[in-house]
Order: sequence, then C-alpha cells, then structure tokens
Amino acid sequence: MSGRLAIVLHTHMPYVEGFDTWPFGEEWLWEAIATSYLPVLDVLERTGAPITLSLTPVLCDQLSAPGAMDRCLAFLRDVRPESHRIDLAEQPAELRPAIERSAADYERAAERLGGGLDLLGAFAPHAAWTSSATHAVLPLAATDAGARLQIVTGIESHRKRFGDGWRGGFWLPECAHASWLDQLLEDAGAHATCVDLTDVHGLGSRKHLRPLRTEAGVTLAPLDRQTIELIWSDQGYPADGAYRDYHHRTRMDHRPWSVDGRPYDVDRAHALAGEHAVDFVARALVRSQEADDALVVCALDTELLGHWWYEGPQWLEAVVAECEQQGLVLEHLDDALEQVEPADAPPLPETTWGTPRDLSTWSGAGVEDFAWRARRAELEVLRAGSEATPRAVRELLALQSSDWAFLVHRDLAAAYGHERAAGHRDLLSQELASLGSEATELRNLAPYATVAPLLA
Repeated sequence: MSGRLAIVLHTHMPYVEGFDTWPFGEEWLWEAIATSYLPVLDVLERTGAPITLSLTPVLCDQLSAPGAMDRCLAFLRDVRPESHRIDLAEQPAELRPAIERSAADYERAAERLGGGLDLLGAFAPHAAWTSSATHAVLPLAATDAGARLQIVTGIESHRKRFGDGWRGGFWLPECAHASWLDQLLEDAGAHATCVDLTDVHGLGSRKHLRPLRTEAGVTLAPLDRQTIELIWSDQGYPADGAYRDYHHRTRMDHRPWSVDGRPYDVDRAHALAGEHAVDFVARALVRSQEADDALVVCALDTELLGHWWYEGPQWLEAVVAECEQQGLVLEHLDDALEQVEPADAPPLPETTWGTPRDLSTWSGAGVEDFAWRARRAELEVLRAGSEATPRAVRELLALQSSDWAFLVHRDLAAAYGHERAAGHRDLLSQELASLGSEATELRNLAPYATVAPLLA
C-alpha cells in the first residue's frame, strides 16, 4: 500500500484594511504579515515543498491595496519598536530575552518588506487554490445567482492576479459544502474542493482517505480530522508547555511566557517543534497505510503557523524534512487528486469544519441576523438587476463575508463584527436608493466584481 500526505494551508484575512486600527481593524493584517505570512513564505521558498496554498481573493485585495504596505511598514518600524521598548522597561529581567527576540522578529519583517518585497508577487508561485470573493459561507446564499457571484468573482480575481496556471482548486470558505453548489462550481471551472465529513463517516474512518466525485463532476477531498487534530485541537501540539503562550500577554501585547508559565525559552520550544514534526509524520505515515492509495489531507489556517502558534513555521519546515526522512510522500493536492481514482459521492448533508460541523456558527442563535440580513440584501440587488451599480455589488459581497458572524459567535470582536455588517448593509441600501450615485469607493475590495454573474 502506498499513501500520500497533502498539507493545505488556507490563507485568509477579513477585509480590515482601512477599517479602524487598534484594538481591531487593519493591525490584525499587519500582525499576520509579520508573524505568519512572511515566516511561512520563507519556509516555502527555502524548502520548495509541494504544499498546497490557498489564498483568498479578499486577502489578495488587501495585500495589493494602494498604501497598505506603507502603513504596514509604519506599524513595524514605529509602533512595534516603541511597544517593545516600553515592555523592556516594565517587565522583569527574566523576560528580557523573549521580548528582545520578539522585537528582532518585527525588525526582520520590516527589513524584508521594506527591501522592495512584493508580498503578493512572492506568494504567486505558490498560490494554487482560490476561494469565494469575500469568504462567504456559500450554502447560506439566498439564490444560485448570489452563490455564483461569489464563486465567479473569486476565480476571476485569482486569474487576473496569478495568470492561467490555475488547475481548478477552490477552497469553500469554512469548508461549507452543500450538494446544490457542485454544479455552480463545475460550471465556473472549479473542479476540486475540500470537505469535512467527520460527522458523516466518523472520526478515523478510512472513508476520509479517498476522494469523492459528485454527479456534477466536482472532486471532494475529505479532510482527515484525525491527523489535523494532532495540531489543531485543545490537546494539539501548540498546547504543550514549552511553546510560547499566545494568550498570556504584556501590557504592550507581547508574549514572553511559555504555556507552562515559565519565561519563554526559544531553544526548548524549537527542540520540541522538531520532536512534534517527527511524531506528526510518523502518525501520518501510519494513517496513509490504512488503505490502498490513501490520501491524507491535513488542512490548516495559515495564520495558525506563526501568529497563533509561534513555532508553527519551524514545525512545518521540520515536517517537510521528516517526510523525506521517513519515506512519506508529501504531495501537492492537485497532483494527488490526479493520481487517485475517486469514489462516487453518496448523498451528503450540508457540512462545515465549524463547531459543530453545520452552519450554526454563521446562522444559529445569536448570529441569525447576519444570515437573514445578507440574504435580504442579495434579493434586493438581484431585483435591481442590470441597474445595480458596481458599488452595490461590492457592498453585497462585503456583507456576505463569513467573518462578521464568526467574530460575534466566537466573541473575538463582537462589537466590530456588528459594526462592519451594519455599515455595509447601510451603504448598500443607500446605493440602491440612489442608483448611479457618486459614493466613495469601497477601497480595494473585490475590484474585479461585476453584476454579470447575477444576471446569468
């Protein structure tokens, strides 16, 4: 039996560029660039590993927005050095090495970005999969046309930015899949996507190791939650005591402690990351041998690596080396799907990789107004038809984002989520009330969007 491992990194940030700063807003993006995107890019460039990278169009919109990288640089060169200076003066001596290391991380990020790096261009050779325009949960769209708008706009964005090398990989936001979407995906040229069928087949089922082919022709690659939870769970690797604690912070929002409460020791943490890489590959290898031509798909949010789990990039690089050492085939998901014959997909319920694995994170109690508001707005734009302005279409796309309900449901930034959704709804209403108005442009969000997909 021969098996394969595909590591999929889903890279996404809600459209925060230009929408407020601390404690919420665009500084989330600057932090992600410094602590996650640049370190992960370094791993991809050093190793050349066949890791499958998904970049959402809405993240690309922000990375290419005029003035965005200048403001990011100002944050890295001005705000963070001063915040580290204050912490070094306030915190005890045993925390000084960790604070100084943190300061050096931001300094390196500033040097890299300020040295002429085109971040989006640097990601281009690795940007294999796209997604919906603004990370909308597509099963919550009110109509086929509304879902088509998100799908087609996302694909067009990817092609405009990265050329014609796209092979049809499409990340469904939140892995939210419903069978009625399959034909829309296939018609748009999206031939493969990932799904989380853990609650359908059960954790650890061998059925997660074989792709499925839907009647519409779309290939569904089931995520192997058993492998993912080695990393992404309450008991996953990042919870180990030697790693840097994401939640315990100084007054200036730095993290000089380990999970076990001791001052952070980078040598201890990096040694553990190597051990966990060995363990991960060994377990994935065993899993890949449980069925003929097994495909183990491990998907993670890119921001987990570096931002949430400080040692994540080191772990990823060690995993690449360990796959070669232990004889596990690490393969790009596009290539793997071409080599494995999919089974016929059975009737499937709506699924997501949320908790629980349904739509309730984005439409359940406490956030149901987000879903209904977006659906009503979609119908209003459809009613306007060809008279809907580009601004109206883009405000609809912004309103449909999954991020606003998620921030409220998880109580991460509830007030900000409510404010953003309400703001986009109000501006859409104003635009529809005065079609063709000279409203201020919506920054760089979905610059390639048109009304055409709604009229198809």
